[in-house]
Amino acid sequence: MGTGIVSILLQFFSTIYPRHEPLLRILSIIFFVLNVFFFAVISVTTILRYSLYPQTWLLMVRHPVQSLFLGAIPMGFATIINMFVNVCVPAWGGRTIQVAWALWWIDAAVSILCNVWLPFQMIITHKNRPETMTAAWLLPIVAPIVSAASGALVASALPNPSHALWTLITSYVLWATGIPLALAVLVIYFHRLTMHSLPPQEAIVSVFLPLGPLGQGGYAAMKLGLVARTVFPLTRTLHPLAGDVFYVLGFAVAMVLWGFGLVWLFFAVAGISHSRRFPFNMGWWGFTFPLGVYAMATLVMGTELPSGFFRVLGTVFGICVVVLWLIVAVGTLRYSLKGALFEAPCLREMEKAKGFPMDWVLDRDSRA
Repeated sequence: MGTGIVSILLQFFSTIYPRHEPLLRILSIIFFVLNVFFFAVISVTTILRYSLYPQTWLLMVRHPVQSLFLGAIPMGFATIINMFVNVCVPAWGGRTIQVAWALWWIDAAVSILCNVWLPFQMIITHKNRPETMTAAWLLPIVAPIVSAASGALVASALPNPSHALWTLITSYVLWATGIPLALAVLVIYFHRLTMHSLPPQEAIVSVFLPLGPLGQGGYAAMKLGLVARTVFPLTRTLHPLAGDVFYVLGFAVAMVLWGFGLVWLFFAVAGISHSRRFPFNMGWWGFTFPLGVYAMATLVMGTELPSGFFRVLGTVFGICVVVLWLIVAVGTLRYSLKGALFEAPCLREMEKAKGFPMDWVLDRDSRA
Protein backbone atom coordinates (compact mmCIF):
# COMPACT_ATOMS: atom_id res chain seq x y z
CA MET A 1 0.00 0.00 0.00
CA GLY A 2 2.71 2.47 0.99
CA THR A 3 4.83 1.68 -2.06
CA GLY A 4 1.75 1.78 -4.28
CA ILE A 5 0.63 5.23 -3.16
CA VAL A 6 4.16 6.57 -3.75
CA SER A 7 4.04 5.32 -7.35
CA ILE A 8 0.59 6.92 -7.83
CA LEU A 9 1.75 10.24 -6.36
CA LEU A 10 4.83 10.35 -8.57
CA GLN A 11 2.73 9.52 -11.63
CA PHE A 12 0.34 12.36 -10.78
CA PHE A 13 3.27 14.72 -10.23
CA SER A 14 4.46 13.90 -13.75
CA THR A 15 1.15 15.23 -15.14
CA ILE A 16 1.10 18.52 -13.22
CA TYR A 17 4.84 19.26 -13.46
CA PRO A 18 5.59 18.67 -17.17
CA ARG A 19 9.09 20.11 -16.83
CA HIS A 20 10.11 17.11 -14.70
CA GLU A 21 7.77 14.64 -16.41
CA PRO A 22 10.42 12.18 -17.73
CA LEU A 23 12.16 11.74 -14.37
CA LEU A 24 8.95 11.58 -12.34
CA ARG A 25 7.41 9.06 -14.72
CA ILE A 26 10.47 6.81 -14.55
CA LEU A 27 10.45 6.98 -10.75
CA SER A 28 6.74 6.16 -10.66
CA ILE A 29 7.30 3.09 -12.85
CA ILE A 30 10.17 1.96 -10.61
CA PHE A 31 7.93 2.16 -7.55
CA PHE A 32 5.17 0.43 -9.50
CA VAL A 33 7.46 -2.50 -10.27
CA LEU A 34 8.58 -2.59 -6.63
CA ASN A 35 4.97 -2.61 -5.54
CA VAL A 36 4.12 -5.54 -7.82
CA PHE A 37 7.19 -7.42 -6.58
CA PHE A 38 6.39 -6.85 -2.89
CA PHE A 39 2.73 -7.78 -3.40
CA ALA A 40 3.67 -10.99 -5.21
CA VAL A 41 6.27 -12.05 -2.64
CA ILE A 42 4.02 -11.30 0.34
CA SER A 43 1.08 -13.06 -1.32
CA VAL A 44 3.11 -16.21 -2.01
CA THR A 45 4.58 -16.33 1.50
CA THR A 46 1.14 -15.77 3.03
CA ILE A 47 -0.41 -18.57 0.98
CA LEU A 48 2.46 -20.89 1.91
CA ARG A 49 2.13 -20.01 5.58
CA TYR A 50 -1.55 -20.86 5.79
CA SER A 51 -1.15 -23.90 3.54
CA LEU A 52 1.67 -25.41 5.59
CA TYR A 53 0.21 -24.37 8.94
CA PRO A 54 -3.57 -24.14 8.43
CA GLN A 55 -4.21 -23.84 12.18
CA THR A 56 -2.62 -20.39 12.13
CA TRP A 57 -5.46 -19.12 9.92
CA LEU A 58 -8.03 -19.57 12.69
CA LEU A 59 -5.67 -18.03 15.22
CA MET A 60 -5.19 -15.00 12.99
CA VAL A 61 -8.87 -14.54 12.13
CA ARG A 62 -9.82 -14.66 15.80
CA HIS A 63 -7.19 -12.11 16.80
CA PRO A 64 -8.88 -8.72 17.44
CA VAL A 65 -6.16 -6.68 15.68
CA GLN A 66 -4.18 -8.90 13.32
CA SER A 67 -7.32 -10.05 11.46
CA LEU A 68 -8.16 -6.46 10.53
CA PHE A 69 -5.07 -6.23 8.34
CA LEU A 70 -6.74 -8.56 5.83
CA GLY A 71 -8.34 -5.35 4.56
CA ALA A 72 -4.92 -4.24 3.37
CA ILE A 73 -4.92 -6.97 0.68
CA PRO A 74 -7.56 -5.42 -1.64
CA MET A 75 -6.21 -1.94 -0.91
CA GLY A 76 -2.70 -2.91 -1.96
CA PHE A 77 -4.08 -4.68 -5.03
CA ALA A 78 -6.06 -1.56 -5.98
CA THR A 79 -2.86 0.51 -6.15
CA ILE A 80 -1.49 -2.01 -8.67
CA ILE A 81 -4.67 -1.77 -10.76
CA ASN A 82 -4.46 2.04 -10.75
CA MET A 83 -0.90 2.09 -12.04
CA PHE A 84 -1.71 -0.65 -14.55
CA VAL A 85 -4.40 1.63 -15.99
CA ASN A 86 -2.13 4.69 -15.89
CA VAL A 87 0.98 3.06 -17.34
CA CYS A 88 0.34 -0.31 -18.99
CA VAL A 89 -2.98 0.36 -20.72
CA PRO A 90 -1.72 3.42 -22.70
CA ALA A 91 1.57 1.68 -23.50
CA TRP A 92 0.29 -1.76 -24.46
CA GLY A 93 -3.23 -1.04 -25.71
CA GLY A 94 -5.25 -3.95 -27.03
CA ARG A 95 -7.30 -5.74 -24.42
CA THR A 96 -5.23 -4.59 -21.46
CA ILE A 97 -8.10 -2.40 -20.27
CA GLN A 98 -10.29 -5.52 -20.18
CA VAL A 99 -7.66 -7.19 -18.01
CA ALA A 100 -7.70 -4.18 -15.68
CA TRP A 101 -11.50 -4.29 -15.60
CA ALA A 102 -11.51 -7.98 -14.64
CA LEU A 103 -8.91 -7.40 -11.94
CA TRP A 104 -10.98 -4.53 -10.57
CA TRP A 105 -14.09 -6.72 -10.22
CA ILE A 106 -12.03 -9.20 -8.21
CA ASP A 107 -10.72 -6.40 -6.02
CA ALA A 108 -14.23 -5.00 -5.54
CA ALA A 109 -15.57 -8.39 -4.45
CA VAL A 110 -12.75 -8.96 -1.96
CA SER A 111 -13.03 -5.44 -0.57
CA ILE A 112 -16.77 -5.68 0.07
CA LEU A 113 -16.22 -9.09 1.68
CA CYS A 114 -13.66 -7.55 4.04
CA ASN A 115 -16.02 -4.68 4.79
CA VAL A 116 -18.89 -6.90 5.92
CA TRP A 117 -17.22 -10.09 7.17
CA LEU A 118 -14.40 -8.67 9.32
CA PRO A 119 -16.60 -6.18 11.23
CA PHE A 120 -19.10 -9.00 11.81
CA GLN A 121 -16.27 -11.12 13.22
CA MET A 122 -15.52 -8.24 15.56
CA ILE A 123 -19.13 -8.43 16.75
CA ILE A 124 -19.40 -12.18 17.32
CA THR A 125 -15.81 -13.32 18.02
CA HIS A 126 -13.54 -10.56 19.31
CA LYS A 127 -13.57 -9.32 22.88
CA ASN A 128 -13.24 -5.56 22.46
CA ARG A 129 -12.95 -2.88 25.12
CA PRO A 130 -12.96 0.90 24.60
CA GLU A 131 -9.47 1.34 26.03
CA THR A 132 -7.97 -1.26 23.67
CA MET A 133 -9.68 0.05 20.54
CA THR A 134 -7.35 1.39 17.82
CA ALA A 135 -7.83 3.06 14.45
CA ALA A 136 -7.00 -0.33 12.89
CA TRP A 137 -10.76 -0.90 13.01
CA LEU A 138 -10.84 1.26 9.89
CA LEU A 139 -8.68 -1.06 7.78
CA PRO A 140 -11.38 -3.43 6.46
CA ILE A 141 -13.82 -0.52 6.10
CA VAL A 142 -11.50 1.59 3.95
CA ALA A 143 -11.05 -1.27 1.45
CA PRO A 144 -14.27 -0.63 -0.56
CA ILE A 145 -13.57 3.12 -0.57
CA VAL A 146 -10.18 2.46 -2.17
CA SER A 147 -11.83 0.07 -4.63
CA ALA A 148 -14.41 2.75 -5.49
CA ALA A 149 -11.65 5.23 -6.35
CA SER A 150 -9.94 2.58 -8.47
CA GLY A 151 -13.27 1.88 -10.18
CA ALA A 152 -13.54 5.51 -11.23
CA LEU A 153 -10.15 5.27 -12.91
CA VAL A 154 -11.02 2.01 -14.66
CA ALA A 155 -14.41 3.35 -15.80
CA SER A 156 -12.77 6.42 -17.33
CA ALA A 157 -10.60 4.17 -19.51
CA LEU A 158 -13.27 1.69 -20.63
CA PRO A 159 -14.24 2.12 -24.31
CA ASN A 160 -17.77 0.74 -23.81
CA PRO A 161 -20.05 3.36 -22.15
CA SER A 162 -22.38 0.66 -20.76
CA HIS A 163 -19.47 -1.11 -19.09
CA ALA A 164 -18.27 2.21 -17.74
CA LEU A 165 -21.75 2.98 -16.38
CA TRP A 166 -22.03 -0.27 -14.44
CA THR A 167 -18.52 0.15 -13.12
CA LEU A 168 -19.42 3.67 -12.03
CA ILE A 169 -22.64 2.60 -10.30
CA THR A 170 -20.86 -0.26 -8.53
CA SER A 171 -18.16 2.16 -7.40
CA TYR A 172 -20.74 4.51 -5.92
CA VAL A 173 -22.22 1.56 -4.00
CA LEU A 174 -18.76 0.57 -2.76
CA TRP A 175 -18.16 4.15 -1.64
CA ALA A 176 -21.49 4.18 0.19
CA THR A 177 -20.73 0.93 2.03
CA GLY A 178 -17.50 2.34 3.41
CA ILE A 179 -17.84 6.04 4.18
CA PRO A 180 -20.81 5.98 6.63
CA LEU A 181 -19.33 3.05 8.54
CA ALA A 182 -15.92 4.74 8.63
CA LEU A 183 -17.47 7.91 10.05
CA ALA A 184 -19.21 5.82 12.72
CA VAL A 185 -15.88 4.24 13.69
CA LEU A 186 -14.25 7.68 13.85
CA VAL A 187 -16.88 8.73 16.40
CA ILE A 188 -16.03 5.68 18.53
CA TYR A 189 -12.31 6.34 18.09
CA PHE A 190 -12.66 9.97 19.15
CA HIS A 191 -14.54 8.78 22.24
CA ARG A 192 -11.71 6.33 22.96
CA LEU A 193 -9.09 9.07 22.65
CA THR A 194 -10.93 11.50 24.90
CA MET A 195 -11.74 8.89 27.56
CA HIS A 196 -8.51 6.86 27.52
CA SER A 197 -5.88 9.20 26.01
CA LEU A 198 -3.56 8.34 23.11
CA PRO A 199 -2.73 4.77 22.08
CA PRO A 200 0.40 3.17 23.61
CA GLN A 201 3.72 4.15 22.08
CA GLU A 202 4.05 0.94 20.05
CA ALA A 203 0.72 1.73 18.35
CA ILE A 204 0.90 5.53 18.24
CA VAL A 205 1.38 5.59 14.45
CA SER A 206 -2.22 4.35 14.12
CA VAL A 207 -3.39 7.92 14.80
CA PHE A 208 -2.68 8.59 11.11
CA LEU A 209 -5.15 5.95 9.92
CA PRO A 210 -8.26 8.21 10.07
CA LEU A 211 -6.78 10.16 7.16
CA GLY A 212 -7.33 7.06 5.00
CA PRO A 213 -11.13 6.99 4.64
CA LEU A 214 -11.38 10.79 4.63
CA GLY A 215 -8.70 11.39 2.02
CA GLN A 216 -9.61 8.40 -0.14
CA GLY A 217 -13.32 9.10 0.28
CA GLY A 218 -12.90 12.66 -0.94
CA TYR A 219 -10.66 11.61 -3.81
CA ALA A 220 -13.14 8.91 -4.87
CA ALA A 221 -16.10 11.32 -4.72
CA MET A 222 -14.33 13.75 -7.05
CA LYS A 223 -13.14 11.10 -9.51
CA LEU A 224 -16.55 9.42 -9.63
CA GLY A 225 -18.16 12.79 -10.31
CA LEU A 226 -15.73 13.44 -13.15
CA VAL A 227 -16.59 10.10 -14.75
CA ALA A 228 -20.34 10.61 -14.19
CA ARG A 229 -20.17 13.92 -16.05
CA THR A 230 -18.91 12.03 -19.11
CA VAL A 231 -20.69 8.67 -18.87
CA PHE A 232 -24.19 9.78 -17.89
CA PRO A 233 -24.83 11.82 -21.08
CA LEU A 234 -23.39 9.04 -23.27
CA THR A 235 -25.70 6.43 -21.76
CA ARG A 236 -28.66 8.81 -21.30
CA THR A 237 -28.73 8.02 -17.60
CA LEU A 238 -31.13 10.12 -15.49
CA HIS A 239 -31.53 13.81 -16.39
CA PRO A 240 -29.23 15.38 -19.02
CA LEU A 241 -27.70 17.51 -16.25
CA ALA A 242 -27.31 14.59 -13.82
CA GLY A 243 -23.63 14.19 -14.61
CA ASP A 244 -22.90 17.82 -13.74
CA VAL A 245 -24.92 17.49 -10.54
CA PHE A 246 -22.98 14.39 -9.48
CA TYR A 247 -19.73 16.18 -10.28
CA VAL A 248 -20.56 19.25 -8.18
CA LEU A 249 -21.93 17.17 -5.30
CA GLY A 250 -18.84 14.98 -5.41
CA PHE A 251 -16.58 17.99 -5.08
CA ALA A 252 -18.70 19.39 -2.23
CA VAL A 253 -18.53 16.08 -0.36
CA ALA A 254 -14.78 15.94 -0.97
CA MET A 255 -14.36 19.41 0.54
CA VAL A 256 -16.23 18.35 3.69
CA LEU A 257 -14.21 15.15 4.07
CA TRP A 258 -10.97 17.02 3.38
CA GLY A 259 -11.77 19.59 6.07
CA PHE A 260 -12.62 16.82 8.54
CA GLY A 261 -9.33 15.17 7.61
CA LEU A 262 -7.48 18.36 8.46
CA VAL A 263 -8.67 17.99 12.06
CA TRP A 264 -7.44 14.40 12.22
CA LEU A 265 -4.15 15.39 10.61
CA PHE A 266 -3.61 17.85 13.46
CA PHE A 267 -4.50 15.16 16.02
CA ALA A 268 -2.05 12.78 14.34
CA VAL A 269 0.89 15.19 14.19
CA ALA A 270 0.20 16.47 17.71
CA GLY A 271 -0.11 12.90 19.01
CA ILE A 272 3.21 11.88 17.45
CA SER A 273 4.88 15.02 18.83
CA HIS A 274 3.44 14.36 22.28
CA SER A 275 4.74 10.78 22.31
CA ARG A 276 8.15 11.90 21.03
CA ARG A 277 10.12 8.64 21.03
CA PHE A 278 8.40 5.40 20.07
CA PRO A 279 9.78 2.03 18.90
CA PHE A 280 10.12 1.13 15.25
CA ASN A 281 7.78 -1.61 14.06
CA MET A 282 5.78 -2.56 10.97
CA GLY A 283 3.09 -0.13 12.11
CA TRP A 284 5.31 2.69 10.85
CA TRP A 285 4.03 1.90 7.35
CA GLY A 286 0.83 3.52 8.60
CA PHE A 287 2.55 6.85 8.01
CA THR A 288 2.51 6.44 4.23
CA PHE A 289 -0.81 5.31 2.75
CA PRO A 290 -3.26 7.47 4.79
CA LEU A 291 -1.21 10.62 4.24
CA GLY A 292 -0.67 9.61 0.61
CA VAL A 293 -4.38 9.37 -0.23
CA TYR A 294 -4.98 12.63 1.62
CA ALA A 295 -2.27 14.20 -0.56
CA MET A 296 -3.98 12.82 -3.68
CA ALA A 297 -7.30 14.33 -2.63
CA THR A 298 -5.56 17.67 -2.09
CA LEU A 299 -3.87 17.54 -5.50
CA VAL A 300 -7.11 16.69 -7.33
CA MET A 301 -8.86 19.57 -5.55
CA GLY A 302 -6.07 21.85 -6.72
CA THR A 303 -6.53 20.62 -10.29
CA GLU A 304 -10.32 20.91 -10.36
CA LEU A 305 -10.72 24.34 -8.74
CA PRO A 306 -8.03 25.18 -10.09
CA SER A 307 -6.01 26.38 -7.10
CA GLY A 308 -2.29 26.90 -6.74
CA PHE A 309 -2.65 26.72 -2.95
CA PHE A 310 -4.10 23.22 -2.96
CA ARG A 311 -1.65 22.08 -5.60
CA VAL A 312 1.34 23.30 -3.57
CA LEU A 313 -0.09 21.90 -0.34
CA GLY A 314 -0.74 18.54 -2.01
CA THR A 315 2.81 18.56 -3.35
CA VAL A 316 4.18 19.19 0.15
CA PHE A 317 2.09 16.32 1.50
CA GLY A 318 3.27 14.11 -1.36
CA ILE A 319 6.94 14.90 -0.75
CA CYS A 320 6.43 14.09 2.94
CA VAL A 321 5.01 10.71 1.92
CA VAL A 322 8.04 9.93 -0.26
CA VAL A 323 10.44 10.95 2.54
CA LEU A 324 8.50 8.87 5.07
CA TRP A 325 8.57 5.90 2.69
CA LEU A 326 12.36 6.14 2.47
CA ILE A 327 12.71 6.36 6.26
CA VAL A 328 10.40 3.42 6.89
CA ALA A 329 11.92 1.33 4.10
CA VAL A 330 15.42 1.80 5.54
CA GLY A 331 14.15 0.97 9.02
CA THR A 332 12.36 -2.13 7.74
CA LEU A 333 15.49 -3.38 5.98
CA ARG A 334 17.65 -2.66 9.01
CA TYR A 335 15.45 -4.41 11.57
CA SER A 336 14.64 -7.27 9.21
CA LEU A 337 18.32 -8.12 8.95
CA LYS A 338 18.45 -8.17 12.75
CA GLY A 339 15.47 -10.52 12.87
CA ALA A 340 13.66 -8.19 15.27
CA LEU A 341 10.74 -6.99 13.17
CA PHE A 342 8.32 -9.67 11.98
CA GLU A 343 6.08 -11.20 14.60
CA ALA A 344 2.64 -12.82 14.62
CA PRO A 345 0.72 -11.47 17.64
CA CYS A 346 -1.79 -14.33 17.51
CA LEU A 347 1.00 -16.91 17.91
CA ARG A 348 2.65 -15.03 20.77
CA GLU A 349 -0.61 -14.75 22.67
CA MET A 350 -1.28 -18.45 22.19
CA GLU A 351 2.25 -19.17 23.38
CA LYS A 352 1.57 -17.27 26.60
CA ALA A 353 -1.75 -19.03 27.09
CA LYS A 354 -0.38 -22.54 26.48
CA GLY A 355 2.86 -22.06 28.36
CA PHE A 356 5.16 -23.43 25.67
CA PRO A 357 6.64 -22.10 22.41
CA MET A 358 4.26 -22.05 19.46
CA ASP A 359 7.20 -22.90 17.19
CA TRP A 360 7.19 -26.34 18.82
CA VAL A 361 3.44 -26.70 18.26
CA LEU A 362 3.67 -25.74 14.59
CA ASP A 363 6.61 -28.10 14.01
CA ARG A 364 4.74 -30.93 15.71
CA ASP A 365 1.57 -30.31 13.67
CA SER A 366 3.49 -30.06 10.39
CA ARG A 367 5.20 -33.40 11.12
CA ALA A 368 1.83 -34.96 11.84
